[in-house]
Amino acid sequence: MEQNHEKLLEQLNAFTRRNHTLDEVYLFDLILCDNEIDRDGDCFSDAALAELQKRFVGVTGIFDHNPKSANQNARIFRTELRTEPGRLTKAGKPYRCLAANAYMVRTAGNADLIREIDAGIKKEVSISCAAGARICSVCGANHLRKPCSHVKGRTYGGTLCYTTLDQISDVYEWSFVAVPAQRHAGVTKTLGGAPCDAETELLRAAYGDALQLLDRVSDSLRRDVIRLCYRWGENACAKALADSVQHMDTGELLTLRQSLMQGAEPVSQKPQLPLPQNGNPQKSMQDFSCGAGADV
Repeated sequence: MEQNHEKLLEQLNAFTRRNHTLDEVYLFDLILCDNEIDRDGDCFSDAALAELQKRFVGVTGIFDHNPKSANQNARIFRTELRTEPGRLTKAGKPYRCLAANAYMVRTAGNADLIREIDAGIKKEVSISCAAGARICSVCGANHLRKPCSHVKGRTYGGTLCYTTLDQISDVYEWSFVAVPAQRHAGVTKTLGGAPCDAETELLRAAYGDALQLLDRVSDSLRRDVIRLCYRWGENACAKALADSVQHMDTGELLTLRQSLMQGAEPVSQKPQLPLPQNGNPQKSMQDFSCGAGADV
């Protein structure tokens, strides 16, 4: 961040019990997170980044998201949102990142850590926060309220599926990690977590297989519904309805197909005069002709 050390030191001392000099502290910059789609298929919205910018001032840094006091090693005292001109994310949006200034007190105990940061060995970081919304890029569903069947990383009607994290309600910490979710910084969306076991892995595999099967069924169902739209509707209305089908989930597609299949047949295919049950079509026409003649 382009600021002189005196100004940074003034902001830093707002978090200390006494004023420290530059010889007593070690200052370093870091990128906390950005709006790029990460390894998990998630990204932060611009509103989420703005909220994170406010909330991360004063937040402590630890190692590997292990919330022990002994792991506290640094603290953020300033944050800044940056936009890189001409750079776009995978989703085609202007790239933005949340940068921060952090400090540590120089001690004999952290001298090796400082050298590792200077050497680029301790570099990748990850954040832990709470997001109240996880929005699907295809249908707009909030996965925390109504999960959809779209699979992150796949393309639907030309739209890449990913999840946008929004409505930040809290931040917990930031950590030095080995492999962050975000390639340029790293981000962990939840606090804590349970260890993986064999049963969990089996459930995850079964869930993935079920999603793939559901995706194939939905694609077939979507094509079927589009054919029905054009069969029963006028061209303009049918096209509008067929376009909306691209963003429907499996349940909505089933409901629409049932409605279209139960709809009336085209008028041109209906007889002008209903035939009586167990009646003779030729006799019915004769009766109609006689009746018409009697009126005359």
